[in-house]
Amino acid sequence: MKIARSWFGLTALVVAAGIVVQLVVTAGDTGGLFPSTAARVANVFCYFTILSNLLVGGTSLLLALDPDRKSTVFRTLRLDGVLAIAVTGVVYHVALAGLVELSPAGAVADQLLHTVSPILGVLGWLLFGPHGTLGPRIVWWSLAYPLLWLAFTLVRGAITGFYPYPFLEADELGYPRVALNCVVIAVLFLALAAAAMLLDRRLPRLWSRA
Repeated sequence: MKIARSWFGLTALVVAAGIVVQLVVTAGDTGGLFPSTAARVANVFCYFTILSNLLVGGTSLLLALDPDRKSTVFRTLRLDGVLAIAVTGVVYHVALAGLVELSPAGAVADQLLHTVSPILGVLGWLLFGPHGTLGPRIVWWSLAYPLLWLAFTLVRGAITGFYPYPFLEADELGYPRVALNCVVIAVLFLALAAAAMLLDRRLPRLWSRA
């Protein structure tokens, strides 16, 4: 239990450090679509990466304080955090890494948010759970986060012209292609959630035999 709480605490600390560094870097970057510091800083929280880190970091912090949390809301947020941070790490390293030149501080934030926190978040769930808490209802509820984020991002993009990721740029790709990309993301997230539910039922038995 002590090791688990320490792991969760470390995960939360890494997330906090990565987001703070990213905010400092963004505040000092005068280029881009948003001219004011406040607008640039606020825009940081429109990225799936940042929100996913907040989810996994926030739920990890709560587990570090009290590992016995079992409410439906918490279980949904925990699953969202683990799945979203896994998707963040995979998509970044497969499709997005190297597209933007980073400052030294930006590279630090990049590694913390796209590599270290995904590793800590996923391994933390595999090793320490909590397990045996997921069911179909939690899986379906977990879709709310990515779907709401996609809807918000597309509406905001249509208004401001800003899209956080290339595969959502409706102005260049067109809405049919972006809609297909959104469907793929939703199906991927649902498949991962279902796989996590099945794995969640087996992990307690596997660890008990170890």
